[in-house]
Amino acid sequence: MSETPASPEALTDLGHERIREILPHRWPMLMIDRVDRVEPGLRATGVKNVSATEPWFQGHFPDEAVLPGVLVTEALAQLSGVVFALAGAGPIGYLAGVRSMRFRRPVRPGDSLRLSTERSAGGRGFCEYKVSARVDGSVVAEGSITVADPSATNGKV
Repeated sequence: MSETPASPEALTDLGHERIREILPHRWPMLMIDRVDRVEPGLRATGVKNVSATEPWFQGHFPDEAVLPGVLVTEALAQLSGVVFALAGAGPIGYLAGVRSMRFRRPVRPGDSLRLSTERSAGGRGFCEYKVSARVDGSVVAEGSITVADPSATNGKV
C-alpha cells in the first residue's frame, strides 16, 4: 500500500460492536476482529485473529490446520466493505470481483492477520481495492477486490 498523508476524518480503533453496526455479517462469518484505522472512501487496516476453535479447521486439512484462502479473501473483502460503507457509497457493499489474488504462505491457528485495503479505482456504485494480508510482517495474500452497491448497479454485481 502506498504511503499518503492521513485524512483528518480517519476513525481509529473500531471494535467488534462498531464493526457489527457497519457490516451485516455475524459469527462465524464476521471475519474481522478490529479495524485499527479507516479513512472512509480511501483505506483501512484491521486484524483477524486466527483461533484453533474456528469451525472450518475441523474439515479443512484437519491434520494440518490451514485457514482456507477463500476466508482470507473474505476478511479482506469485509475490511474493504467497511471503507465502502463509511464513505456513503452504499448501505452495504457486495463482493463483486476478485482479481489477481495470490496466496504466499499458509495461515494457521495462532496467527494474527494484519489486513489492509486501499481504494485504487471507482465508479458509480462500485470501488476496487488493492488488498493485502500479512502475518508477522510477511505477505500471506494480496490482490484486488471489487465491492459494489447492488442498488446502484441495478442489482447486478
